[in-house]
Amino acid sequence: MRIAVVGGGISGLVAAYRLRGLLGESAAITVADIRDRFGGVLRTGEIAGEPVDLGAEAFVGRRPEVPELLGELGIADQLVHPAGLRPLIWSQGRAHPLPERTLMGIPAEAAAVEGLVDAATVARIAAEPERPFTWRPGGDIDVCSLVADRFGEQTVARSVDPLLGGVYAGSARSIGLRAALPTLAAALDRGAGCLTEAVAAALPPPSGAPVFGALRDGYGALLDALAGRTAATTIRDTAVTGLRRIPGGWAVEPLGEFEAVVLATPAPVTARLLAEIAPVAAHAAAGIELSSSALVALELPKDTALPPNSGVLVATGEPLRAKAFTLSSRKWAHLAARETALVRVSFGRFGDDAVLGLSDAELIDAATADLATVAGAPITPRSAIVQRWPGGLAQYAPGHTERVAEIESALAGFGDLAVTGAYLHGVGVPACVAAATRAATHIAGGVAPAPA
Repeated sequence: MRIAVVGGGISGLVAAYRLRGLLGESAAITVADIRDRFGGVLRTGEIAGEPVDLGAEAFVGRRPEVPELLGELGIADQLVHPAGLRPLIWSQGRAHPLPERTLMGIPAEAAAVEGLVDAATVARIAAEPERPFTWRPGGDIDVCSLVADRFGEQTVARSVDPLLGGVYAGSARSIGLRAALPTLAAALDRGAGCLTEAVAAALPPPSGAPVFGALRDGYGALLDALAGRTAATTIRDTAVTGLRRIPGGWAVEPLGEFEAVVLATPAPVTARLLAEIAPVAAHAAAGIELSSSALVALELPKDTALPPNSGVLVATGEPLRAKAFTLSSRKWAHLAARETALVRVSFGRFGDDAVLGLSDAELIDAATADLATVAGAPITPRSAIVQRWPGGLAQYAPGHTERVAEIESALAGFGDLAVTGAYLHGVGVPACVAAATRAATHIAGGVAPAPA
């Protein structure tokens, strides 16, 4: 049985690994990617002779998918958790503590954002339950429209945008409530009388479990383990240009003929490949836009004066060009043990890609200057790495859940074709692992021979 997995990011590698487990050693699995490496938007580089993640560095620790996968692969000892420091928000030219009791920056009470927003905004939030409120169950709206109306523009710019920018490289104006904040949408659907009540109901219960996790040697350790256990034929530097139905399976150009296919490609590529096979799914996938970003990893002298926090998120409208700083040597104990300090500086938001046109040298200069501003001290990097991510993150715009439902409904009748990727049910690694597992299970159920 020959199976093609198109796309060698985390979704494609997990799908291939799951297929190997479900179908056994006799399955001939091919994984192909347009890049010269596997991993997609996960990439572990090296700085000062040590690994450093140049894409995502962490995952939501309260979800089980990644820890369980690490255990399966025999690399559970790679799991590490943050040192426990909280991030800051840079707004109005100074640092503020990240508000507590918020849902992606949306406060459950006015006191949460005191000092970050002005007194008029605090009063507006406090009085929000007294204002008339209507919500259409099942409806969707961009996060900005809802939060700005109920809690004011400052709440969006200074509390919500910094967090959404970190997750989606987008903003409250480009991200839909239902896909990005499903628990809040559910609370509103259940009849919450105001936004304050809905946020309070949607907050996760208190827990002592770490919010985030990471891999000691970077995501490269996970990618290598998956590739090794999958035992697939791997093809790099190759773009899949066509997909068409043939007797007994699929012709995947230029890879050959296969009995089943998993498309683990970005939404626009998936749309192109499905255009003739499943036009309804293709049209829905084509409506999902992508955002670009860039990251600068700075290696600094060990004694560089950095804030005693895990990172700094930048509010909308600030003169800084960076959108966030991860103070990695503060955030992670295993990085604090190194001989130099490590800071990751992120650039780029959906609809505002001007900074991404800078050269690598200009990006490094911008990262250094902006970090000096928030640190309040000179910054002199020992070395730096620039990583660009064109079209790296899907934008979960209003109506996203309906688009995904259209894609999955249109493909439901294909037992030998599945799609997976970060544009479907979550951009984080745990969500990608879950979606890829579902895709592999679908394929295995559709192509596996019936028991005698």
